[in-house]
Amino acid sequence: MAKLLLNLHNVPDDEADDVRAFLDAARIEHYETRPSPFGISAGGIWVRNDADLPEAKRRMADYQRERALRVRAEQAQAERDGTAETFADIVRAQPLRVVMIIVAIALLLGLVALPAILIGR
Repeated sequence: MAKLLLNLHNVPDDEADDVRAFLDAARIEHYETRPSPFGISAGGIWVRNDADLPEAKRRMADYQRERALRVRAEQAQAERDGTAETFADIVRAQPLRVVMIIVAIALLLGLVALPAILIGR
């Protein structure tokens, strides 16, 4: 029976490509499910054979460890170079999104505080 190796929710394309590549290189049979049109499922990469699952998980753990080190080093270099994305960059690129998030946070904080305000009266 097939087992899920990687849920593709918020997984960058390059990471999914790398996972497919190391599974192909190891000759581990796998298939991919696509995201559902209504957002119920994000899709995933599945290992077909139960016997291949331990090896696939081991390779996945190795890959994630190497990727984390590489991405942290890239982020640190970008911060040193001054090219790392900042909050100001995000505000300039997506001002409406930032405003909507701030409004949503304020509304949620108001809802959380509402019982204390009502009790205090």
